[in-house]
Amino acid sequence: MIIPMHQLLKEAKKGGYGVAAPNVFNRETIEACFLAAKELRAPIILDVAGVHGIYECAEIARFYERRYPEVPVAVNLDHGGPFEDIANAIRAGFSSVMIDRSQSSFEDNVKETAEIVKFAHACGISVEAELGHVGQAFEYDKTRDSGLTRPEEAADFLAQTNVDCLAVAVGTSHGVYQGECKIDFPLLDTLAAQIEQPLVLHGGSGSGDDNLRKTIEHGIQKVNLNTDLVMAGLDAMEASYANNLEIKVPKGVDTDEFTTKRMNMQQLFAVGADAYKAKLMHYMKLFKSEGRW
Repeated sequence: MIIPMHQLLKEAKKGGYGVAAPNVFNRETIEACFLAAKELRAPIILDVAGVHGIYECAEIARFYERRYPEVPVAVNLDHGGPFEDIANAIRAGFSSVMIDRSQSSFEDNVKETAEIVKFAHACGISVEAELGHVGQAFEYDKTRDSGLTRPEEAADFLAQTNVDCLAVAVGTSHGVYQGECKIDFPLLDTLAAQIEQPLVLHGGSGSGDDNLRKTIEHGIQKVNLNTDLVMAGLDAMEASYANNLEIKVPKGVDTDEFTTKRMNMQQLFAVGADAYKAKLMHYMKLFKSEGRW
């Protein structure tokens, strides 16, 4: 069932666990998420970037919602930029939108976020915002410290915007790290102590299992994941293509004229989706979301 994201995250906050939020972009990745959630009985958040097709992903998500109605899932617009993308996500049936004005001034971030909150809440949709800025891992040494969330701004931001959850910058970054990820746990503790709303961690990939486990323990409820999942899928596809060009039909299995004899694109997609799913399930277990419904 597709439900507002804040409902999933409030339960996570109450239960002391985290919810995985993988980036999805096609049928294979969305199906993998539903299957992983069903197998582990874990809630899940589908993060959809505007460039990956807002209406297309919404339709695919609804298809799998009908197939697996027992799975508690939120569909969230990730890093919403243009107002048109946010409006389209709401029209498409997303249950949450993120407005990302993390590189704007504090005043502009507050103003534009508050406007989206009024619009979205009127439609029963959750809103995620970002305070501080999670940069790109390739320039980690330059952006890690400059973008950290300032605790003195957090309470004011939340009071003025009324967002449902807040993405905070505590030392993670997007993409493949150049060097070691260093999370500021004292800062996270301070933010978690003064913020009632659920907290979101962007840049979960590559941050290390120990770090991610600790962020859940220190107050994070949603962890965004992309690079680790898609790289697991890509590695599996490359290995399968390199090593298994000839398809071996198991002994005793009947074949006909339509039986595939060589690795093809469809099979490679399936291999990649399986690896994506396996990596996602690893994180679901790490975040202690298994068996939560």
